Amino acid sequence: MTKVSLEGQVAVVTGAARGVGELLARKLSARGAKVALVGLEPDALKQVADRLHGESGFWHADVTDHEAMAQVAAEVKERFGKVDIVVANAGVANGGPFVESDPVAWRRVIEVNLIGSAVTARVFLPVLMESRGYLLQIASLAAITPAPMMTAYCASKSGVEAYAHSLRAEVGHKGVRVGVGYLSWTDTDMVRGADQDEVMRELRQRLPWPSNKTYPLGPAVDRIVAGIERRSSHVYAQWWLRGMQGVRGYLPGIIGAVGQREMRRFEPRLKGVSTGLVGAGGAADEQRQQGISP
Repeated sequence: MTKVSLEGQVAVVTGAARGVGELLARKLSARGAKVALVGLEPDALKQVADRLHGESGFWHADVTDHEAMAQVAAEVKERFGKVDIVVANAGVANGGPFVESDPVAWRRVIEVNLIGSAVTARVFLPVLMESRGYLLQIASLAAITPAPMMTAYCASKSGVEAYAHSLRAEVGHKGVRVGVGYLSWTDTDMVRGADQDEVMRELRQRLPWPSNKTYPLGPAVDRIVAGIERRSSHVYAQWWLRGMQGVRGYLPGIIGAVGQREMRRFEPRLKGVSTGLVGAGGAADEQRQQGISP
């Protein structure tokens, strides 16, 4: 597919304070895009904005808050005159056995990853229709294959994948392209936070190659940028994820059988597994819920 120049285009990136969102904002800016950063950590967002190459702005907002996000969309349109690209990247994660999981944290993963993505699309689609732009929904390997101890995250990422595929059919005739981005374990605060739990780290290490590796952030984001330039329907941050699509129908049965064996092995140690939100982004979200300024 023909590449679209990013020079002068306006890109919105949610979850832009760190990790994939931060580096994506920097790389889009380096290619000439004007970038609007959205997230929960205004100080961190300002630091990211100050390091960008071209024109940018940042907005402190919870992606699950429709009223706040609608205001963000209006202000971004007023500031830049248009919006060409929206990347729904904001996300949180937790882990641990479902039966013993923190119900608040479990629900929050669904709210941020699924509902927050839908809110983001809802408020920005009108301006994307004006520009015949592109919406990229960040999903995950977790959308392709189930994983024990990750029920909320897998459910949320499967949800955003299905939602984005459905949306593509709705808005394509209006000139808006919709893509889904898939990432495996990538070196971010979220993954490092999950790895702080010994059981979760060991479970991941026992996954089959190449899904048991942590991949560098830079090449993953380079692939996402290339997908944005091509307005791709599917964007794979690691080369092997494309091949997973062909076997995904077999994975629930395989994981169901192998996972039982692994859970039996780890059963004596499961009581100590943390079930709250992981990483610095998770901590920022928990502070928001508690009414603490980031």
